[in-house]
Amino acid sequence: MRSLEGLVNSMFNDIYKGKRIIITGHTGFKGTWLALWLMSLGANVLGYSLPPEMQPSIFEIVSLDRQVRSINGNILDTEKLEKTFKDFRPEFVFHLAAQPLVRRSYFEPVLTYQTNVIGTLNVLQAALKCQSVKAFVNVTTDKCYENKETMTPYKENDSIGGYDMYSSSKGCVEILSASYRRCFLQSEKSFNLATARAGNVIGGGDWAIDRLVPDCVRAISSGIKITLRNPDAIRPWQHVTEPLGGYLLLGQKLAENDGKKFAQSFNFGPDKNSIVTVGDMAQKLVRIWGKGQLSIRRDNRLHEAKLLLLDTTKAEKLLGWHACFNADEAIEKTVSWYRRFYEMDNMLACTLQQIKDYERVFDGKNS
Repeated sequence: MRSLEGLVNSMFNDIYKGKRIIITGHTGFKGTWLALWLMSLGANVLGYSLPPEMQPSIFEIVSLDRQVRSINGNILDTEKLEKTFKDFRPEFVFHLAAQPLVRRSYFEPVLTYQTNVIGTLNVLQAALKCQSVKAFVNVTTDKCYENKETMTPYKENDSIGGYDMYSSSKGCVEILSASYRRCFLQSEKSFNLATARAGNVIGGGDWAIDRLVPDCVRAISSGIKITLRNPDAIRPWQHVTEPLGGYLLLGQKLAENDGKKFAQSFNFGPDKNSIVTVGDMAQKLVRIWGKGQLSIRRDNRLHEAKLLLLDTTKAEKLLGWHACFNADEAIEKTVSWYRRFYEMDNMLACTLQQIKDYERVFDGKNS
């Protein structure tokens, strides 16, 4: 693992080096990036997840199964999940496994709630029973808020809700996490549980259906027009390294001596310069890529929020986290990753380099 270790180590005070860490959902887009990041920090990572659903798959592209121990499992399989925790005895848990798509939740509401709510409860129970866990970062979403679609950014103590089945399921996860913390995690020996709410994450290796950047990349690579169904919607765009850096900072704080005070919810979103419309982001991507054509075919049959903003003051003050990249920089890094993929470059090295670049920028802004 010499190629992975030592790439980034200043940002988290070496807290992850040699630690046993479980990531659920490690075969997904953000899960793969997080697993590689933790491997580069010298952590002993075990991933627990279903096989990748999308092809291509970043999990397979970077050969993550060669870098971390990988278990093919469903978080609804309580027996297998609890045995995995018992055998591995993790010190950190990053829970990312989910049904993460808004539009899919309209067609598969039961699966969405089973995976996102009951699945999360299963992971919490497995962590509690194995007694080795010190820090648990539960990744939810910015869509967990009762969205009034105003220009006022949401703070962590604003009302939880959600219009569609995905958003409401994640709202339920937030309520579940707060209740679980009060009921079972009050003693000094219990693990510290926090939830992390991130906005629209972009970056190399995402091929999910009905997401802007993957849809654009597929269209450009196939030589067809990019179709936008909701070009006026405003989203808090951020490069994948931004929220993941926040998750890792949060995990660090949870595991340190005063970790109980960080056992709460945190927003991770971009600065105001990255809060732009879907149409503007698509135009930026086409401009930076150097090709592609846009077309608009509005589709209002399924409700999707047109405006959602996050207030990240809490993460900035308590964690020392802050956004590093604006929308143009996030798109440039994303386009660069996909270009290199289609050029059949070394994508493991490319992904690790972007992680290293983020840490360097973060450290530079904090110095």
